[in-house]
This record gives sequence, structure tokens and C-alpha cells, in this order.
Amino acid sequence: MSSEQLTHFNEQGRAHMVDVTDKAETKRLAIVKSQIHMRAETLRRIQEGSIGKGDVLAVAQVAGIMAAKKTADLIPMCHPLPLTGIDISFEVENEQTLSFRVKVKTTGVTGVEMEALTAAQVVGLTIYDMCKAIDKDMVLGPTYLEQKQGGKSGDYRRESE
Repeated sequence: MSSEQLTHFNEQGRAHMVDVTDKAETKRLAIVKSQIHMRAETLRRIQEGSIGKGDVLAVAQVAGIMAAKKTADLIPMCHPLPLTGIDISFEVENEQTLSFRVKVKTTGVTGVEMEALTAAQVVGLTIYDMCKAIDKDMVLGPTYLEQKQGGKSGDYRRESE
């Protein structure tokens, strides 16, 4: 099967969950990067902890972890996975851009890219939700897979941002 052939369709052309029964367990890792752009004042207030709803980054971090664990409940063809590690880090890129990386790990028969992507989106949405009262012009993204390890398709590292 070529890497471009889609596997989420059965012989009738209907969607199905891919059968991973016979796949070997390997260590899996996915790292996703995303960012949110906002007014400088909004980012300053996040850093100071003066957003009225609480510690924005702490809440976003917990929301991202919860989202990674719930990915199979949200994305119909994702397998429920026993995640063994989730880490979310934040970095101020400039006075208007906050970036974040989500790292998800497991040992299993299928990858964790969707869990990392879902977590990253929920991190951004949580930041937006907590700050929308003072900045409705925030923009999420781009969000993309930076790296993956494990599985039949091998390792992947994005060459450019």
C-alpha cells in the first residue's frame, strides 16, 4: 500500500476504523506546535496573571491534557489509546505571539499524532475562551505536526515551519 492510499475506507467505500489487531507495539511519540496571536496587552496580562478568569496557561495546559485523553471520543476513527505521557510547554515568540508545543507518548499499535493535534487545538481554544472578553481578535495557528516517532511508516520530522 502506498503512503498516499487512504486506509479508513472498507471495500464498499464506506468509512471504518482501521484494524490494528496484528500491528506490532512500538514506542510512539508525536510533537505538535501551534500558536495564538493576540494584542500585546493581552499577552502581557496572561504573563502577569491578571486575566480575571485565572491562570490562563495552567488552565490551558490541563485542558490540553484532557483533550489528548479524549481524542477517540471526538474523532470518529481514532482508536482509544493508553497514553503514557503528555507534556505541554509555552513560549512567548514576540509581544503578540504565544506558541505552545504538545508532546504525546505511548507504547502501542497506532500513533499519537491525532492526540497531540487535538490537544494543541484545545490549548488554543482555551486561551481564546479565557481572554475573549478583552481580545476578540485573537487568531489561532498555524498548528502542525513537528515530529513523530514509531510505527510502520517510520519517523518523521518537519523540515520547515
